[in-house]
Amino acid sequence: MADNTQTKATVGEATSAQTESKQSTGKITFGTQEKHTVDGVEYTFQFPGVKATIELLDRCKNRFDNVVDSAYYEEIMENVIVEPKVDWDYWEEHAGLREVMALADNFLGRAL
Repeated sequence: MADNTQTKATVGEATSAQTESKQSTGKITFGTQEKHTVDGVEYTFQFPGVKATIELLDRCKNRFDNVVDSAYYEEIMENVIVEPKVDWDYWEEHAGLREVMALADNFLGRAL
């Protein structure tokens, strides 16, 4: 299976001092953006911050502390994918849902 994914990391809305710090350490901090291309569409992820990410994860768990995929994906669509804006209807017309969500999950995981 061919890999149709490309990755490019950038820093969004940061001062030059923050930019230099992020680039030198490679640390993902609030506002850091990362771009991935899946099936010809470029998706931009933006890190919402440590506390916001933990709260996002907490909202996606059921009473047994298991992550509910539909809730988690919706949180990612609303709070992590900033371009293009996506929702459930978007995925009815576009391929790559699981791949994009896996990339976004990896992005959040590397930040924590």
